[in-house]
Amino acid sequence: GDWGGMDGLVVTDARPNKDYRRIIQYSGGDGPGPHVMARSRPGCKFNNLVECFNTKGQTGPDEEKDCLPACGWTGGIDDKAQMLVAEQFRKRAAQVDPQYILNVGDNFYWGGIETDCGLPMGQISPVTKSQFDHIFESIYSGPGLDGKPWLSVLGNHDWGGRYFNAGWDQQIAYTWASSRWVLPAPYYTVHVEYPDQGFNADIIMVDTNVFDAGDLDKDSEHNICGSAHNPPDASCAPIGGPESIETCPQYFQDLWTEQKAWMEKTIAVSDATWQIAVTHFPCGEDGENQQWYKKLHQQYGLDLLVTGHRHDQEMWLPDMAKNHMGGLTCIVTGGGGGITSEATPNDHDTKDWYGEAEYGFYDLTINKYMMKVESINWNGKVVKDTWIHPQ
Repeated sequence: GDWGGMDGLVVTDARPNKDYRRIIQYSGGDGPGPHVMARSRPGCKFNNLVECFNTKGQTGPDEEKDCLPACGWTGGIDDKAQMLVAEQFRKRAAQVDPQYILNVGDNFYWGGIETDCGLPMGQISPVTKSQFDHIFESIYSGPGLDGKPWLSVLGNHDWGGRYFNAGWDQQIAYTWASSRWVLPAPYYTVHVEYPDQGFNADIIMVDTNVFDAGDLDKDSEHNICGSAHNPPDASCAPIGGPESIETCPQYFQDLWTEQKAWMEKTIAVSDATWQIAVTHFPCGEDGENQQWYKKLHQQYGLDLLVTGHRHDQEMWLPDMAKNHMGGLTCIVTGGGGGITSEATPNDHDTKDWYGEAEYGFYDLTINKYMMKVESINWNGKVVKDTWIHPQ
């Protein structure tokens, strides 16, 4: 998850309230992608981390604009994060030949597909094609990956990050233009059969971006529904999205309410061996202090929750103090490298780490009786693993 860096070659159309035509954040970002998006870290603001990319980590004294030691910028890792993770991802795929990939969203930084919503669903724009070609198709290919389904959801940046009218519908449309990209709707299910081994799995794909869809005047840089960056007349109503800025928060709240009822019913009637949920917002963020995910596990039988959004790798085991989900195992796999990690990737400085790694991915090995979950770092090292049994 959170893997799609910036495409330095794409040139967008002129669009209301979007004062850029290129996705370039720092010096050197105008070449072929992907380029890692700089964000922020503890003690290191957005501007500071951008400057680390400009200076290749050379620090200075100005706390407002210089690259600071607190940024923990690690040359050769932070500036190549997506490519490093993708390299190990390809190596692992060539070894284990996965059946499919679970993708938790934030597929394209910084603001999703750089078209406005509303293009015909049968049309893939040149901007969409450029971003998919440079950030996805040319990066995640090879033995074990070619032709394999990428079961995907939208992240907050796919909706636009700080507006809601990005080309999220183009990501949906790409489902019918691709032999492997699967994102037919904001939420859906996939049933997987393993007839030679006598078991099956239901995979429930869910949109949790309600948690970044606040009141119009709140958190302008991280609010899909904020008035600061959305065009005043923004609307995605013709293709089933928010009708306006004013109705945007309620749109996402209604979508979440609708999904919760659907998800409970879907898991309750499922007779599959395994039930796995995939969504963007991370472990524990269900709007009910983890109690709804606890209900899904204990009352309905959810076996595993796969998430992203936080830009690191976190394996939440049932016996951890922070895990209040009633025995449910959850993983955060937001370290795909499209955006800088939550903390420095320097494994000799882990004081600000939330989990076991900053950049990486997970490999799930499943059979009728158990599932092995392995956390794989950007350098290919397995840094943590666990076993899960179906409810």
